[in-house]
This record gives sequence, structure tokens and C-alpha cells, in this order.
Amino acid sequence: MTIFIFIGSLLALMALGMPIAFALLGCGIALMMHLDIFDAQIIAQNVIAGADSFPLMAVPFFMLAGEVMNAGGLSKRIVAVALGVVGHIKGGLGYVTIVAACILSALSGSAVADAAALSALLVPMMVSAGHDQKQSAGLVAAAGVIGPIIPPSIGFVIFGVAANLSITKLFLAGIFPGLLVGLSLWLTWWWLIRKENIQPPPKIPFNEVARSLIDGFWALMLPLIIIFGLKLGVFTPTEASVVAAVYAIFVATVIYRELKLSELLELFSRAAQTTAIVMFLVAAAMVSAWLITVADLPSKVVGLLEPFMSNQILLMFAIMVLVVIVGTAMDMIPTILILTPVLVPVVKQAGIDPIYFGVLFIINNSIGLITPPVGTVLNVVAGVTKTSMSDLMKGVMPFLIAELAILLLMVLFPSLVTVPMRWFY
Repeated sequence: MTIFIFIGSLLALMALGMPIAFALLGCGIALMMHLDIFDAQIIAQNVIAGADSFPLMAVPFFMLAGEVMNAGGLSKRIVAVALGVVGHIKGGLGYVTIVAACILSALSGSAVADAAALSALLVPMMVSAGHDQKQSAGLVAAAGVIGPIIPPSIGFVIFGVAANLSITKLFLAGIFPGLLVGLSLWLTWWWLIRKENIQPPPKIPFNEVARSLIDGFWALMLPLIIIFGLKLGVFTPTEASVVAAVYAIFVATVIYRELKLSELLELFSRAAQTTAIVMFLVAAAMVSAWLITVADLPSKVVGLLEPFMSNQILLMFAIMVLVVIVGTAMDMIPTILILTPVLVPVVKQAGIDPIYFGVLFIINNSIGLITPPVGTVLNVVAGVTKTSMSDLMKGVMPFLIAELAILLLMVLFPSLVTVPMRWFY
């Protein structure tokens, strides 16, 4: 009955059109009344405690880094580097999209920011070269999914806080799986364009490639600084977010000089608005998370999943199917905040490495960003490229299937995640 009250009240409030943050608060109130422990003071305390977290300070700074990266010329220089390296081969602009997405994901940690930048820069180029618009836009949308997987990742920050796990370990564990997702897109694009008779762009002379590498050097240094800084213990993930934001501002204003100091206020404002939405969601979810613990919902979920508990692969498969279904109707951050307190105790009891689970959980939620009808990244790409949602859904489908196939492989063969994870540790 408790599970029914929790899920039923949440879905009912969302169906009424209530914003998810308020639906989470309403769900918490419904649970409190069901348990006969309603106290407005407890709600207020948990809301305040939910936002009062030092690791969550990483969110606004990574948001700001993403805004500065797009406005300050870092994104287009990374695309220029990718064009020089792989742009001349058949279907080269698609491979440029994938390479650029992998590099950009190590700058902002936001799928929306990466997809918006790549849509504006590359889709017009791909269409001009003769590629199908819906397929090109679909590739960009699918490539944007890599953003929350390769560190730094806002999704890993939220999950780490909600699950009380090491964010540094989550960051390092996400590197290889993120590259595997990129490889799946590479192979899918190769398969789709193998029969196309499109003339690839001319090979860029070596001196121009070298010039683009030199010009993009400062942008390319940022992911290396973050990854090696985390690996060597120079800074924490929260401190890494500050380093990323300050470095991006310095490069954009002093070295590239494409961002004026007078424009910073608008970027700060945009980053603050997005951060406010995320932080309120986190704060509201803390009420539900506290009540999930009080009502002992994890043990009830364990009871429901009892048939799978003896087989870790079967249990992970069942959970991933659940998350895929939820991801079609809910955005990434609310899904993380709602399901993490319920599922992490379950996987721990089953003996599954919670870091491994966290990586697959975030990959699954990232894929949810390109599953209709809610798919945030789909909406962003459709808006930027002026592609109809129906066409975009057709274009993204082969890449979506490839990403789900990689997720399935990681469920069936956990060593694909756990072995590289130990290398980076």
C-alpha cells in the first residue's frame, strides 16, 4: 500500500500538470499523511537540508562552464579540430560530430548544452554536404547523450549526492563506458552511410590541421586538466567545477577574446536560472527520500524483486528496463532523485557494486533524454535545427537502438565497466 501511495500520488500530481518539484513535495505530504506523521517543520527541514550540500556546488559551476564554452568560442574550435582530423573521410562530418561530442562532454557535463552547440554548428554543414537532415539531427541528438557520461557530469554529481557515493569514482568510472557509447554511434553511422554517394569534404592540408590544433589547444586542455586533476587528487569534483568555470572564462575573454566582460552577466544569469531549477528539484526530492527511508520502501521493493535477487545480471536487467520505461515519461534529474534512494539499497543488498550500478543508471537516464515524448535533448535539437519531431524520432531511432545495445552489453558483461574502472582508479 505504501508503494502505491508513493507512486500513485506522484503520477496523479504530474498528470494534473504540476511541476515535478512540487509533485515531489505533494508526494511527500501524501506519504506523511499515510504514515500519520505529518509535520510541516519536517518538510521545511528536509527541503533546506536537500540544498545544503557542498558537492552540489559543482552544479552551478559546470552549468556556467557550459554557457561560457558555447558563447566564448571553445565549442567551435573543438569542432574545427575534429574536422581537421576525421572530416575528410567518407561520412566525415558524422564522425566529426561524434568526436566533438566526446570532447565537449569533458567540458560541460550537460547533454543539452552539447546538443545545442553541435546542432547549430554541424547540422547545417551536414545537410549542405548532402546528408539527410533527420538522420543528421538524429546523430547530433544521440551524440549529446555522451555529455552526462564522460566526466565532468552533472548527472553523476546528483547521483553521488543522492546515493552518498564518491563522485570522483563515478567520474573516473564513466570515461570508458562513455567512449563505448561513442563507438556504438560511430559504427551505426558507418553502417547507415556506407551506400551513400556523397563526396566527402577535401582533406585539410597538414599545416591547417596543425593550426586548428594550436588554436584549439586551450580548449582541449580543459578536459585533461579536469581528468588528471581528479585522478591525481589535486582537487575534488566540486573544486574541479570551479576550475572548469574559471578556466573557460579566462580562455574565452583573455585568449580567444570572443566573450566580452559585459556579456558575462547574462551568462551568469542563464546559469543561475538553470541551477535554481535543478537545486529546487534536489531540495524537494529530499523530502521524498527521507520518507522513503522512514517508510522502509527499499525493503518492500526488495520483496517485489525477490525472484531476481539471486541473479545479479537478471536483477540489473529488470532495473534497467524499469529505468528505460520511466525515462520515456520523466526527465533525467527527477528520475535520478526519485529512483536512487529506492534502488541503491536494493543493488547493495544483491551484492552489486554501487559505482558500477551508478554508471549504468546514468547511461540509462542519459538515453532517456532522446526517448519521446519528454526527451529534452530531442526538443532542443528539433528547435535548433527546425526539424519536425516526427522526422527527428525517425532519424534518432538507429542510434537509440545502438546505445541501448551497448547498455545491454554492459549488463551482460559487467567487466566492460568494472575492469576499466579499476584502471582509472
